[in-house]
Amino acid sequence: MESIGITTNSRVEAVDITARVQDVVSKSRAKSGIVVVCTAHTTAGVTINENADPDVMADVLDTLGRLIPKSGGYAHVEGNSDAHVKSTLVGHSITVPVEEGRLQLGTWQGIYFCEFDGPRQRRVMVQILSAG
Repeated sequence: MESIGITTNSRVEAVDITARVQDVVSKSRAKSGIVVVCTAHTTAGVTINENADPDVMADVLDTLGRLIPKSGGYAHVEGNSDAHVKSTLVGHSITVPVEEGRLQLGTWQGIYFCEFDGPRQRRVMVQILSAG
């Protein structure tokens, strides 16, 4: 397992980590299997979505912001309840097949770390389960 450090610059932000995950896979020399990308943060998430047009992730973050506003009368007193809810909806991990040492993502897909309570220093863990 390898850990990737991520520095976020905004309270809410999507960071494309596809190339960094591919670097971990390449260094592992795994030819086939799966890779799991996971964050242990309760106010962040990991997802796969389109990486050809940055407006797609901007729309995702905007929609989450409208659906789950920062101030929504939450019981949690730290002021980041919206981030916890967004994190739950997006999820904390993704799994991607690996073949011939390459992530098997669709043409327009990328892996995103989603920050919902930044800016912060964050980490994602990348675990490769090799089949050969």
